[in-house]
Amino acid sequence: MECLAALAPAVATAIVRHPLTCASNKRKNGWCKAKLNDDQDDPLLQAAINRASLRFRETRRPDPLFIDQYAGCFGPHNTPMDIERYPHHYCLATKFIDDKLLTMMNDVDGLKQVVLLTDGMDTRPYRLSWPTSTIMFDVSPAKVFTEAAHKLEDVGAKIPKSCLFLHVPLESSDIQQSLRSKGFNGNRPSIWALQGLPLMTLTCFEDILSVASSLAMKGCVFFGELPAWLAETEIGIKSCKQSWMDKLFMGNGFRVSLISYNELAKNVGREQAPGDCETILFVAEQLRFSDDEMETWRREFQRIEEAGDEEGFEEL
Repeated sequence: MECLAALAPAVATAIVRHPLTCASNKRKNGWCKAKLNDDQDDPLLQAAINRASLRFRETRRPDPLFIDQYAGCFGPHNTPMDIERYPHHYCLATKFIDDKLLTMMNDVDGLKQVVLLTDGMDTRPYRLSWPTSTIMFDVSPAKVFTEAAHKLEDVGAKIPKSCLFLHVPLESSDIQQSLRSKGFNGNRPSIWALQGLPLMTLTCFEDILSVASSLAMKGCVFFGELPAWLAETEIGIKSCKQSWMDKLFMGNGFRVSLISYNELAKNVGREQAPGDCETILFVAEQLRFSDDEMETWRREFQRIEEAGDEEGFEEL
């Protein structure tokens, strides 16, 4: 978890990729260096505000892909309201993730745990219609999450009374243990969604994937957006992308499929923006048993073995 610990406030500077801009003919330099203790120059905060701005503009369209009634509280009041012809890839992904979350929460028996890996300004806990007794864990930068929570409180945003919302700082030295301490149960179904989480390197994502692999029960689903620059192959060739993703996810026990932005656009009656996108949309299924499942079975086998030994002793 060293790369995640590097996000801690004690660190003076950080280097991150510039988010959200779809690739043009000539890819721009996406690196940004700034001091994290200055709100105006905090790259994590600014990236989250940029995403919120995209959601706000999509919400104000005549035919929005989704409604985020809280996105406008994060940015300046003079946010440009120009309507672009093509939906932003981020907005297509947001629509897909929203629908996937609610469909699975309503269709999968016993599914009550949701892990949201976000930039800290994710409004899904407030704006989606969650089933009763849903427990949501938001893993995100503490500073951004705190800033967002204050703004959401100011506009009266509320978590459904029947649900529970818990934050796990991305800066935690042990995210897996932090989730456990907040009440996550690896013996119960869960669903994991990734969008906006700051990922400095491929190792950072592998750490997150390892956490999900250890905590998620067999059959659980992990899906979302992954920065395409993490890929080590030519991302314009789907077969190469798929091969790289297969290796990355299967190494942690997940079977992964890529989701086409073009197909998403067609499904909602929109045209996809020309050019490649800087994110990869995926859905992965956990093929392994969680650590908690393995421990439960180990104890059960031990109990059966001890019971058998006692019966054998009584016969003697």
